[in-house]
This record gives sequence, C-alpha cells and structure tokens, in this order.
Amino acid sequence: MSAAVSDTSRNGLWDRFSIGQKRVIWAWTFLALPIVFYGAIRFYPTFQAFWLSFTNWDLLRPAQFIGVQNYVTLVNDPQFWQVFRNTFAYLIIGTPISLVLSFLIAYYLDRVRFMHGFIRALYFLPFLTTAAAMAWVWRWFYQPPPIGVINGFLGSVGLPAQPFLRSLEQGLPSIMVTAIWAGLGFQIIIFMAGLRAIPSTYYEAARIDGLGEWAILRKITLPLLKPTTVFLVVFSSIGFLRIFDQVYNMTTNDPGGPLNSTKPLVLMIYQTAFSSFNMGYAAAQTVVLFTILLIVSLLQLWVLRTR
Repeated sequence: MSAAVSDTSRNGLWDRFSIGQKRVIWAWTFLALPIVFYGAIRFYPTFQAFWLSFTNWDLLRPAQFIGVQNYVTLVNDPQFWQVFRNTFAYLIIGTPISLVLSFLIAYYLDRVRFMHGFIRALYFLPFLTTAAAMAWVWRWFYQPPPIGVINGFLGSVGLPAQPFLRSLEQGLPSIMVTAIWAGLGFQIIIFMAGLRAIPSTYYEAARIDGLGEWAILRKITLPLLKPTTVFLVVFSSIGFLRIFDQVYNMTTNDPGGPLNSTKPLVLMIYQTAFSSFNMGYAAAQTVVLFTILLIVSLLQLWVLRTR
C-alpha cells in the first residue's frame, strides 16, 4: 500500500512539470556525465596548473608557495623570450601560408572530376599519419648528402648542399614546411565542404549577370566561406601555437635546434617539467601559453566577426 502511494506521488510530481521543463530536466540529465568528465579531466587540471604556477615543486617535496616568483623568473629569462619569438613566428608565418595554400588547392580540386576522390585522399593522407613517423621521414629528407633526399636532388642539379635543421636561419622554416604540409589535408577537406555548401544558384545568377570568375570569387565565394575561414584560422592558429611533435622528433639530437632557434613554448614547458623537474616554473609557462591561446583566439574571432 505504501509503495503504491509512493509511486503515485512520484508520478504526480513529474506530471506537474510542463513539456518545456521536462525537456530541460532530460537535457541536463544527459549533459551531467560530460560535464563531470570535463570537470575532472579538463577544468580541475587547469585550475591545478594555475595553483602550481605560484609554487616551487620538484615532485620529491611538497609544493611550497612562492607567490609570483616563477613569473618574475620567466620575464627575466632570455631563453623564454627567444622561445616566445619562435612560437609567434610559427603562428604569424605558418597560419596564413597554410590557409592560402589549402584554399587554392581546394578551390581548384573542387573543379576536378577525374579521380577526384583519389586525389582528395592523397592530400588528406598526411593528416592521418602519426606526427612522429612523419617528422622522422622529413628529418631523413633534410639530412646532409648522400643520405638526405633534398640535398641529393640539389647536388644532382649542381646546387650546393643546405644545412636545413643544422642552421640557425633555415631550421625554423624547415620545420614550418613540415607542419604546414601535415595540416594541409584537413584544411583542404574543410574548405571543400564549405565550397560544396554554397548553393550553385548563386553562381548561375552571377554568370547570367556577366560576372567573371575573379568577381565571383571575390563577391560570392569568399564572403560565403567566412564561417569556414573563421574556424580554420582559429584551428590553425592553435595548432601552430602548440607545435611540438615536429620540433621534438626532428631535432632529437639537439632538442629545439641549434641555440634554441626552433624551440617553441610547448617544448620549453616539456623540458622544464620532465628534464629539470621544475614543475612550478613549467606550470607558469603553461599559464602563459594558455593566456596566449585565449587572447589570440578571441582576437581573431572578434576581428573576423566585425569584418
């Protein structure tokens, strides 16, 4: 009798909610698990990193609170500023080059009909390849003669061998070429999806009005690709700011290249944490990287939205 009364009261309480309230309850019920997951996997480590950045911790002794000393050390560290410049060089040079190349390839590939799927798969294949394997292949390409493929080709046409990864001037561009090539396939696929989403009636109407291909590209294609471009700009920028795999695997003998000429901020964080075991200082560097990522992403979204 009491169980029946309990079930009736429960059902009566649920029936009192409107359809909209029931949808909200069910939505939060299904969202509860991912929220708990992200709280434990994402948010808690983030807040923990902020706390550790104000401590001195070497994994062997309890963390000791030292205030902003890690940040003071960071500001006065010349290596940090060199790494900072390297990181922004990857961002400022790599992002526009990769976006322009991927758009041009996607634009013309979208018009190809013969073996279209096969060619698109070839472009996407590097994105599926593990970063470590890809970096070691490119490292082999850059080796001095007679091992290196690129220097072997240069020698065959009478040009002098180049130091590439062993050079202060060529090290960073050499790694940047690898990073651009690695992400090109993904950007091409996204741009092609954006191009396919533009209704063909716009192009037909423009051609009836007498617009040429350049005018159609400038007045129809590029404006309607704005959401796709915004996504790829932010995605590519975050990728170049967090570049690590290519640098670490291509410069294993001298991580970061000669005189740290290719070292990005993520590699500096890795070495500080797992080579020097200075976890507090590494956490401060992580907070700086997080702040840079946040500012760059929000700034790009604001600029592209207002335009």
